[in-house]
Amino acid sequence: MSFEFIKQLPTPAEIRQEYALSDKMVALKEERDAQIHKVITGESDKFLVIIGPCSADHEDSVCDYTNRLAKVQEKVKDKLIIIPRIYTNKPRTTGEGYKGIVHQPDPEKDTDLLGGLIAMRKMHIRAIEESGLTCADEMLYPENYRYLSDILSYVAIGARSVEDQQHRLTVSGMDVPAGMKNPTGGDLSVMMNSVVAAQASHQFIYRGWDVKTSGNPLAHTILRGAVDRHGCCHPNYHYEDLIQLVEMYEKRDLKNPACIVDANHSNSNKKFFEQIRITKEVLHSRKHDSAVERLVKGVMIESYIEEGNQKICDHVYGKSITDPCLGWEDSEHLIYTIADLV
Repeated sequence: MSFEFIKQLPTPAEIRQEYALSDKMVALKEERDAQIHKVITGESDKFLVIIGPCSADHEDSVCDYTNRLAKVQEKVKDKLIIIPRIYTNKPRTTGEGYKGIVHQPDPEKDTDLLGGLIAMRKMHIRAIEESGLTCADEMLYPENYRYLSDILSYVAIGARSVEDQQHRLTVSGMDVPAGMKNPTGGDLSVMMNSVVAAQASHQFIYRGWDVKTSGNPLAHTILRGAVDRHGCCHPNYHYEDLIQLVEMYEKRDLKNPACIVDANHSNSNKKFFEQIRITKEVLHSRKHDSAVERLVKGVMIESYIEEGNQKICDHVYGKSITDPCLGWEDSEHLIYTIADLV
């Protein structure tokens, strides 16, 4: 057989029951969700800052980082809503290497999917308990979403997933904002089509069930730059790109036109320090044009405690073992700069 069925894993309901949210955390999530929803719909003029490690690799350092964000959030709460990135799945271009905590709760040990499902839920719960901030995660595997659906306040759909039908349909059943990235090739119409699909109602097979969704009016776009056929990066955060996206939204019958700009990935050519300059340029474009200001609801930044990245075996606390990230001091300063410029 091409598939070896190793063992049956607990259902999301079973994991959620064993590792449940307290009543306090449920109320906190409802409050945070309402605030974030209002930004996407335009009812609030606050600005979203979705920030955190490329991949959430170790619980202690990730929660340390999130607790630092909580202190900054209190200082900028009148202008910004900080959503920590706790990305528990790491897409790999070739499929090789560390795939994230859901695969390897210990990055130096073999795959343990049951341990990974538990570890990712425990990490998110601890982050909420300690920081008071509900977080974002990337939905790399649609069938895994229900393990975290009661916890997350924001979901990202990656550049390699955005064309996939199951991802689009699963987003249509979410009740939190979901950002659909442009594909790696950069075709913005593909991204827009994914938003159209995600905002519509669908009936499909999900986790062995015949399900029907209501559509997600909070589905929106994320610009992350593109890669051409020669492997060269082309940014799409400039003013002209944002105006083009404004015009594309105007031609579509979509709810809540909104965009998040990913300051890293192909927008920065993975030069992590460029995220500071890129973020400032995006904020300048918002100041320059009211249509851009209405469209761009936030930025996405890859950041950790220590700047750069390292090999898994190096064991530097709070330093990325995947893509390089901004360090904490630069990240904190950037958040204050964003608050001053919005």
